[in-house]
Amino acid sequence: MKSTAKYYSVAGIAACAATVASLGNYLTTRYLVKIALDHEKPRMVEKTERVIEKTGRSISGSEKNEKFLEELRAASERLAAQDNEIVEITAHDGEKLVGHWIPAQDPKRIIIAMHGWRGSWNKDFGLVADSYRENGCSVLYAEQRGQNNSGGDYMGLGLTERYDCLDWVNAANKQYGGKLPIYLCGVSMGATTVLMAAGLDLPQNVRGIIADCGYTSPAAIWKHVANNNLHITYGIRSVFADMMFREKNLVGLDDYSTVEALQNTNVPVLLIHGSDDHFVPVEMTYENYMACASPKRLLIVPGADHGMSYYLEREKYEDAVKAFWAEHDGD
Repeated sequence: MKSTAKYYSVAGIAACAATVASLGNYLTTRYLVKIALDHEKPRMVEKTERVIEKTGRSISGSEKNEKFLEELRAASERLAAQDNEIVEITAHDGEKLVGHWIPAQDPKRIIIAMHGWRGSWNKDFGLVADSYRENGCSVLYAEQRGQNNSGGDYMGLGLTERYDCLDWVNAANKQYGGKLPIYLCGVSMGATTVLMAAGLDLPQNVRGIIADCGYTSPAAIWKHVANNNLHITYGIRSVFADMMFREKNLVGLDDYSTVEALQNTNVPVLLIHGSDDHFVPVEMTYENYMACASPKRLLIVPGADHGMSYYLEREKYEDAVKAFWAEHDGD
């Protein structure tokens, strides 16, 4: 009897511990999902980010580069200070989307630029903006849904934003005549957004997609960040995260991917990535490149961390982009 009682006691303790652990996993996942998706950051998130940084458990996994950050800040301020027309459209689902239109004097093409996760139009494209202007690009810098001035309670990590790309293309064609070639350009989550949009029925004047350091799917980047940057187990958290994501966005984390989109597109694609990216592993861009069924180009920048390819190899980056335009402007 004593051994039986001891068995049930140990089993009860184990069951209780498992319940506590499961609850802990649920609560931490809920908080991380709020950070990842909610338009408004959870309260105390800045304090949490400071703690994470001190313990080395950063979400991006990237080391600080003060010189890069200083140049990025200056470029962001310059772009934000430029004259621009604030554009508002209504997305396919009724959300208000905001963009910033900066026309070229003698436009050769239109760029629709999608910034990254918790980024901004002027920060993520500040460094490259001068090159756009100097090469005859009129640019529509979109503010992604669930961020900054655009509507939406949640970000969709590319799954919902891909449809916004089509909304912006249609709005640009309606407003500016539909004669100029259009290129969808994105950085980080914006890159995933434009790559997923490749699987949609895009207008004929969308001549290409330029994607800098995009991930393959929300599920894939969630797993990578959890395991490699935050050093927490993915396991049961993936179930909780998918459930929460689906509740907020009506779609699952792994319901669509850039790989699937690129397998079913005829839109030319230029893929760019830094070899030392700690946030989005470069292997994801190799996976996209191998899957892509349309004309494709690849630029890997040795030594570049997340979003730093243009900063480290400006000339190579610009040459690759200009060659891509030259090849497809007249298609």
